[in-house]
Amino acid sequence: MKSCLIVDDSRVIRRVSRHILESLDFAVEEAENGQQALDQCDQTMPDVILLDWNMPVMTGIEFITRLRQHPQGRQPKVVFCTTENDIAHIREAISAGADEYVMKPFDHETLQIKLQLVGMA
Repeated sequence: MKSCLIVDDSRVIRRVSRHILESLDFAVEEAENGQQALDQCDQTMPDVILLDWNMPVMTGIEFITRLRQHPQGRQPKVVFCTTENDIAHIREAISAGADEYVMKPFDHETLQIKLQLVGMA
């Protein structure tokens, strides 16, 4: 079973994402900020990370920059899930190491397509 770490400060987004991912047969863990997510990645590196941009403690960009420096940090596919939709944000996310980008709010079909694009669904 593939694993996914949902990193978002919104409990609602984490709950909706968890429901979608579990229906796609993912084992799901959650973190409410980038620092918690890094701590979890130190314990077990997931196959996929759904990552919010704007969070307290550590932003999504700060998280992915640090993740990609980790010894196994190139392994997970990272999908930014955010309301930031301008081309500058998308370029910054991809430059920082994101594999894909999805706009909030998203639905089951949209997330499944994005996961297929990164080879995870």
